[in-house]
Amino acid sequence: MHIVYIHQYYCNPGMAGGIRSYEQARRLVARGHTVDVITTDITPGERELGWRVTDDDGIRVHWFRVPYSNNMSYARRLRAFAEFMVLAAAKAARLKADLVFATSTPLTVAVPGVIAAKLRRAPFVFEVRDLWPEVPIEMGALRNPVARGLAGALANFAYRNAAEVIALSPGMAAGVTARRPRTRTTVIPNAADIDLFAVDADEVARFRARHDWLGDRPLIVYTGALGAVNGVEYLVKAAARMRELDPEIRVLIVGHGKEWEPTKDLAARSGLLQETVFMWEKVPKSELPVILGAATMSSSFVRPIRGLWDNSANKFFDALAASRPIAVNYGGWQADLIRETGAGLVLDPEDTDAAASLLVQHLRDELWLKQAREAAHRLAVERFSRDLLFADFAAVLERSARPQAERPARPQAQRPARPQADRPARPQADRPARPQADRPAGPATGRPPRQAGERPAQTATERSAPAN
Repeated sequence: MHIVYIHQYYCNPGMAGGIRSYEQARRLVARGHTVDVITTDITPGERELGWRVTDDDGIRVHWFRVPYSNNMSYARRLRAFAEFMVLAAAKAARLKADLVFATSTPLTVAVPGVIAAKLRRAPFVFEVRDLWPEVPIEMGALRNPVARGLAGALANFAYRNAAEVIALSPGMAAGVTARRPRTRTTVIPNAADIDLFAVDADEVARFRARHDWLGDRPLIVYTGALGAVNGVEYLVKAAARMRELDPEIRVLIVGHGKEWEPTKDLAARSGLLQETVFMWEKVPKSELPVILGAATMSSSFVRPIRGLWDNSANKFFDALAASRPIAVNYGGWQADLIRETGAGLVLDPEDTDAAASLLVQHLRDELWLKQAREAAHRLAVERFSRDLLFADFAAVLERSARPQAERPARPQAQRPARPQADRPARPQADRPARPQADRPAGPATGRPPRQAGERPAQTATERSAPAN
C-alpha cells in the first residue's frame, strides 16, 4: 500500500521533538508499505524555496521550509499553518496514494489530507493529537465567535471526511464523537520506546559524575515544551520550597518554548538558577535516554484547566520507557493510571508548597522509588510499548484501506431518550384496552357511517385553521 502521511512537525530521532510519526512510518515501511511524509523544515536559517527530499530509514520525507516558532504571534502562526496547508495540498495531490493519513496539530492539516484523498479516490484517516477548537476556547485563546465557528466547522469537516479517526486519549475520542457520533474513532495514545530508553548504568554514572552540581543527589527532570499550556513555573515554585526542606534536591528543565525566558527569569529571581534549578536548551530525542536514566523522577505539568487533562504528552511515556516514576499536577486518565499502578505521584494542581512536601517525602524513599520504577516499567511493557500500539495503528489503516463494502459498519448515532414522567411505566400488555364504541365501523376509515344530511367531523388541523 502507498501511504501519504501529512504531519506539519515531523521529527526523527536526530531532532528535538516527538518521534511518533517517524516510529509509525518506519514500521509501516518494514511491513512492506511505501510511505511519503509531507512536512516542514523549521530549523533556523535562511529560508529556501522548494521541496527537499530525504530518506529516513526507508521513509521518503518531503520537506518545505516554513518558519515556525512558539515565540511567534498568534497571527504569524496562523499564517504558517495556512502556508503549509496550501503547499501540502499541492504536493499530496501529485503523489500516488492508496491511503492518505494526516495528523494534527494544527487542525488545518486535514484540508490537504481530504483534498488528496478525494483526488486519488483513496480513504482518509485523521489523527487528533489535541482537541481543537475545544481546548483553545477553554484556555481563552480563541475568543472571536467567527473564529470559533470556523474552527468548529473545520473540525467537523475533518471528522466527516475521515474513514476513521485516531485519538490520542479517551477524552479526545469523546470530543470527536460528541461532534460526529457516527465517526469511527479508535484511541491509540503516545507510546513508550523501551529500546530507545534502555541505557547502560555506567553511562548514567558518567553523566552524573560529569556534572558537579548533580553527583549522587536526587534529581527531578522536566523534558519538553515550555509553552502556554505547560505552566512549568509550577516546578520552579515547588523547587523554592523543596530547597528549604531538602537543599540537596536538584531540578533539571530541558526544553524550549515561549515560556522559556519567563521561567528562567523566575528561577533567577528566586535565587534558584544554577544552584537548585538548572535549565538546558532542547536536545535531540536521542540524547534524552541518558538524562532520564539519571533522573530520580520525571515530571509533566499543565495549567489548571480541565480540558488539558486529556493530553497524551510524550514526556509521560518517555518516563515509563525509562522506568522512571512520573509526577503530574493534573487529573484525568494519566492520573488515574498513576493512582491505579503506583507509577508516580499526582500533585495538587495549584498548591506548589504541598507538591514540594510530597516530592521531598518520596525522593529519598528507596522502597517507594523501587516499586514505582517497577510499576512504570510494567506499564511501558504491558500497555504502552511502541510495537504493541503500532499493531493497533496498522489495523486502523489497513481496515480503512479496504473497499467500502468490506469495512466495518460505522457506529450509529444514539438519539437521546425523551424524558419520562416520574410515574413508573406499565408494560403494554398490562394496560387495559380502550373501550370501543358500539357503532359499526365504516368500510374504509374505521369511523361510523355518516347519516344522510350529517356534516362530516373536522380534523384537528381544520378546527384550528382560521376562517377565510
